Amino acid sequence: MKIFHVAGGGDRGGAKTHILALCSQLKERYDLTLVSLRSGDFSDSAQAAGIRTRTLFSWFVPYDYFRLIRLVRAEKPDIVHCHGAKANIAGLLVKLFCGVTVITTVHSDYQLDYMNSAAKRYTIGAMNGRALRHLDYYVTVSELFKNMLISRGFDPHKCMSIYNGLDFEEKASPFDRNAWLKATGIDYEEGDVVLGILARLTPVKDIPTLLRAFAKARQGNPRLKLLIGGDGEDTEALKALANQLKLGKSVSFMGWVTDVPHFFAACDIDVLCSISESFPYSILEGIREGCAVITSDVGGMSRLIDHGENGFIFQPRDVDAFADHILELSLDEDKRRRFAARLYDKASALYSLKSMADTQSRIYEDIARLSHVPKRREVLICGAYGKGNSGDEAILRAIIASMRTIDPLIPLTVMTRKPEETRLQYGVRAIYTFDVPLFLRAARRTKLFINGGGSLIQDSTSSRSLYYYLFTIWAARCCGAKVLMYGCGIGHVARSVNRRLARLILDRSDHVITLRDAISRQELQDMGITRPDVRDSADPALSLEPADDQVACDYLRRHGLDPEGRYICFSLRPWKNFDNYAPFAEAADYARDRYGLETVFMPIEDPTDVAPSERTARMMHSGSHLLPAPPQVELTMAVLRRMQLMCAMRLHALVFSAAANTPFIAVSYDIKVQSFMEYVHNPSCCGLDTVTGAFLREQIDRVMADPDAYRDNAAHLRAMEAQNSRAAREMLGLR
Repeated sequence: MKIFHVAGGGDRGGAKTHILALCSQLKERYDLTLVSLRSGDFSDSAQAAGIRTRTLFSWFVPYDYFRLIRLVRAEKPDIVHCHGAKANIAGLLVKLFCGVTVITTVHSDYQLDYMNSAAKRYTIGAMNGRALRHLDYYVTVSELFKNMLISRGFDPHKCMSIYNGLDFEEKASPFDRNAWLKATGIDYEEGDVVLGILARLTPVKDIPTLLRAFAKARQGNPRLKLLIGGDGEDTEALKALANQLKLGKSVSFMGWVTDVPHFFAACDIDVLCSISESFPYSILEGIREGCAVITSDVGGMSRLIDHGENGFIFQPRDVDAFADHILELSLDEDKRRRFAARLYDKASALYSLKSMADTQSRIYEDIARLSHVPKRREVLICGAYGKGNSGDEAILRAIIASMRTIDPLIPLTVMTRKPEETRLQYGVRAIYTFDVPLFLRAARRTKLFINGGGSLIQDSTSSRSLYYYLFTIWAARCCGAKVLMYGCGIGHVARSVNRRLARLILDRSDHVITLRDAISRQELQDMGITRPDVRDSADPALSLEPADDQVACDYLRRHGLDPEGRYICFSLRPWKNFDNYAPFAEAADYARDRYGLETVFMPIEDPTDVAPSERTARMMHSGSHLLPAPPQVELTMAVLRRMQLMCAMRLHALVFSAAANTPFIAVSYDIKVQSFMEYVHNPSCCGLDTVTGAFLREQIDRVMADPDAYRDNAAHLRAMEAQNSRAAREMLGLR
C-alpha cells in the first residue's frame, strides 16, 4: 500500500513528535512518503530519521497546493494522510482533483487553535473547519477528541482513535543534574523539588493557572521550583504575571527546548494545565524520565492516570486543587517515586511506538477493506431507546456489541429518542425515533433491520406503540431489508384487531424471530404466526459482563454505602392503578430484623422509579438507601453482585441479577416478568394483585435458607442468548 503523509511543515511539540514517530514506524510496512509544505526543522528532522521526505515550499501557497496535486496524480497513493490545518486544506483539494481517499489526524481542537488571533481564526481556522467536514476519515489521538467530533456532527463510523506512542527505552544520557538546573536561571539548591512543563505559551495551555497554583503551593513548601519550556504569544504576559506573584528566581522561562529528555530528567514532577488537549506527548516524555505527574482532565489523561494511585488529575482552571496536589507530592518523596514507577509500568505497556503503529496500520487496512464492500450492508436498529430505561439501553448496548463482534466495520444506525446522546454513547449513527423520512432513507441503505429486543409487540401499554413497531417492520421489508426480531418478548396482544394486524405483518417466511422466553412462542402460535423462523434464545442483556468489582465498590462508597455490607435491593416501578407498596416495606423491615440486610432501592428507569421507592421507604420502620441508577449497565450488574438478594418488579432488574448471579424474587406486573421467571425455573414470583407481605417474607426465607440454589441462572441463559448473534450473522451472509 502506498501512503502519503502531508504536514504543514511548521509542526512543533507533540504534533511533530507524533508525525515523525509514526512515519518512522510505518516506513518499514508501507511505501511511505512524507510531504512537508514548508522547509526547515520539521523536514530536516524527518530526513534525519530516514523518512522519505518531499518538501514543497514556495512563498505562494496555492502554487504549493498545485504541486502537491500534480505529485499525487503522478504517484497515485492509495491514501493521503493529513496533519494540521494547512495540510487539511491541501487534502480537500487532493480529494476533489485526484479522487484519492484522504484521512486526517486531529491533533487538537480545531476551534481553539487560533484563540489569540482573530485574523488567523477567521481565515485559515475557518477554512480548516470547512475542509475537515469533507475529508473521508478522521483519526483522533484520544477518545475525548473522537467524541468531540461526533458531538459536532461528524459521522461516528468515520472517526477512529489512536493513542500517541513513545520509545520508552530512549532515556536521557547521564548528566550533571545540579549544574543543568542552575544553568536554567533558577536559584536551585540540592533537595529542591522541580516542576516542569513543556508547552506552547498560548491561551489553550492556560499557564496562568499553573503560575497561580505554584505560587500558592510555595506558601507550604518554599523549596518548590518551576521550569517552563516553550514560547508563544503569551510569553510576556506570563512573565509579567510571574513578577506580580513575586515568584522571582523560583521560576525560569526557558524558551523553546530542544533537549527534551534532559529537561524532564531534571524535573521531579511533570505538570499539565491545558483547557483542551488531545493526548500530550509531554506527559509521556516526563513519565519516560521518571517524573511523577499532575495533569488537568483533558484528552486521554483519565485513561492514563488513575487518580491517587499513579498520579493526580484536576479539573481545568481549578487553581486550588492543582496547588493542593503540587504541595502534597512536593512534600512526599516516597509518593512521587511510587506514582512515577506505577505510571511508567502502565504507560510503557499501553503507549509504545509499536502499539501506535499497529493501531494506525489496522486503520489503513480497515479503510482499504471498506472501499471494496457492497454499498447495501448497513444495519438499522429500532427499539425503545433513549427513554432513560436501563433495561432498554442494556439491550441496545448488547446488540451493538454483537454486531461489532460479527463485523467491526459494519455501519450501524439506531432509532432513538435522543440521537445526539446515542451517537456519543455508542459511536453509531442515530436518527430520531419518529423522523419517518430519515427512517425510510436509512431503510433503503439497510441490509438487516433489527427490531431490537424487549416486548415491543404488545398492546398492554398502548396500541400506538404496537402500530409504530409494526409499521417500521413493514416499511423496512418494503425497502428491501431483511427483518430480525432480536431476543424479543411477544405479547400480550389483547385486542382482536391488533392480533390480526400483527399476524398480517409478522407472518413472513423471510423473517427470523429469536425469543427470550417460552410464553412468547405460544403467543405467536395463538396469533397464527407460523411462517417465520422462530428460535429460542434469551434476553440480549445477558451477553454483557459486569464491570470490575472495584468500580462497584467505589460507586457504593461514593453514595454512602459500605461495599462489605449486607443488602437486600428493591427495584420498584409505577404501574397503572397499582398503589399497594406496603408489602415491599414489610418485606424490607423483615429482611433487616431477621437477616440483618439493609434496604437499598435502585431505580432501573430514572426518574420514573424514584417515586415508588421513596413511597415504600416512608412506610418502613427501619432506614433505607436510595442508590442512583448507575450510568452504565455493566456497573449496575457489578453493584448487584454486592447484594444478597433482589426483589423486583422491573424485568431487567431480574435479568441483571441473573447476570450478576444474585438471587432474586419477582412481583409480576406483566406477562414478560412471569415468563422470565418460568424460563429460569424460579418459583419465587407472584402477581401485583396477589402480592402480600407474607408471600415476600416466605420467599426471603426460602432464598436465604439456600442462596446458592438461586445463583446458577446465567450460564445456560448466556448459551441460549448466543442464538441472537448467530441469527444476525446468518442474515448478513457471514456464516
